[in-house]
Amino acid sequence: MAEPASCPVFQLGKPRYDQSTFLGRLRHFIDIIDPSTLFVTESRLKEYIKLLDDFKRGTLTPGITDHQLWEAQKAKQAIIHPDTGEKIFMPFRMSGYVPFGTPIVVGLLLPNQTLASTVFWQWLNQSHNACVNYANRNATKPTPTSKFIQGYLGAVTSAVSIAVGLNVLIQKSSKFNPATRLFIQRFIPFPAVASANICNVALMRHNELSEGIDVLDSNGNVVGSSRIAAKHALIETAVTRVALPLPIFVLPPIIMAFLEKLPLMQAHRRMMLPVHSLVCLAVFGLSLPLAISLFPQMSQIEASHLEPEIAMATDCKVLTYNKGL
Repeated sequence: MAEPASCPVFQLGKPRYDQSTFLGRLRHFIDIIDPSTLFVTESRLKEYIKLLDDFKRGTLTPGITDHQLWEAQKAKQAIIHPDTGEKIFMPFRMSGYVPFGTPIVVGLLLPNQTLASTVFWQWLNQSHNACVNYANRNATKPTPTSKFIQGYLGAVTSAVSIAVGLNVLIQKSSKFNPATRLFIQRFIPFPAVASANICNVALMRHNELSEGIDVLDSNGNVVGSSRIAAKHALIETAVTRVALPLPIFVLPPIIMAFLEKLPLMQAHRRMMLPVHSLVCLAVFGLSLPLAISLFPQMSQIEASHLEPEIAMATDCKVLTYNKGL
């Protein structure tokens, strides 16, 4: 395979693109969520890991290109958790978020939802989100199973309560005609999902606030565990989880409201669900990398802003921590 002219020199464990800029993070996360990594076989993954180990030991076979090394690291980062070193279950990888999450988004945005369907799709969405949050968390500290269960129940309860409550309010309102009521109901999933996502992150990763997360110096050595860094990590992740569903749950209803009026769609009502699914897939595929690019995964914080004992334990002015995804 020919190596791209713009391919930078490979650096083990370092991002291929500049993480100090939004565009660099966007290109990095497009790699992270690339669904093609879902099809990397076990044997291929072992080859990639061996290639990276050979590079680390300085025993790399002559002729291996920087492009091949970047591809190997891309696959490993998409499949292997950076803290635990274990494979992430396929539906809960960031590369699986769009293909496995799109059917849920379609279900959440279906018009004329019943109480039962609203509860079902909100439960399924938060179940998926909880597992994705847990699988891609900062895992430098162990998380008790009880914390996972508490976070899961809290997220599901908040999502269902908000969605059902908003639906009931709209249905009981006499100020809106049926068409307007249906249009508003299509936007109900966003506030329900956004608020539940915040609860999901806070509850699923609450132990990080009490125990702290590891902060690293410029050489990658652990300086200490910081609760302040954990707070920053959770806030950044929560902002991402609010930004992510905004276009997903706002744009498709607007687009579909327009498309449904077209003569072609009026004449072929069976096309509605396939078209709706494609619209959701396209918006989801664009929204995910944009949202998670708001902050770098390996975030930096000034040592002087952390606990005094951590600031005094290193000469580095800026320390790094894994925000999680």
